Amino acid sequence: MAILRTAARNALPANKFGEPNVRKYPMPDKAHAANAKARATQQVAKGNLSEAAAARIRAKANKLLGS
Repeated sequence: MAILRTAARNALPANKFGEPNVRKYPMPDKAHAANAKARATQQVAKGNLSEAAAARIRAKANKLLGS
């Protein structure tokens, strides 16, 4: 996965994030989308993210991944 530096992350539009309101789970490319899916699932298991929010993140990532 390519490194997403702070300046590049800050330059991303809100629609490139799994949670655009809080700018979490950036998805500028397929590798980051796959990682966002994994992290969302991980955070649900820890109780830090709702299943509904994770479902939205997975749906957005799947759209980018083409699956």
